[in-house]
Amino acid sequence: MVITIIGSNCSNGIKLKKMVSRFASDYNYDVNVKILDNKEEIENYNIKSIPGLVIENQLVSEGKVLTVREISRLVNKVTMT
Repeated sequence: MVITIIGSNCSNGIKLKKMVSRFASDYNYDVNVKILDNKEEIENYNIKSIPGLVIENQLVSEGKVLTVREISRLVNKVTMT
């Protein structure tokens, strides 16, 4: 599974990255975490507020640090469709 964190250079982006890592370890997911800080590539996602979370090329959250439980719910939602 590919999870992309948009805007990981900010303090909330760093926290979100840690939460994604904890999610992967707590739920035993094989996650490929990508970091996206390139301004032109960020604009492709039409994101208004960073950090953003993209699961399997689908923007699922922006502007907040998610908990491990919230990340788990979003992963389940994306993978079920």
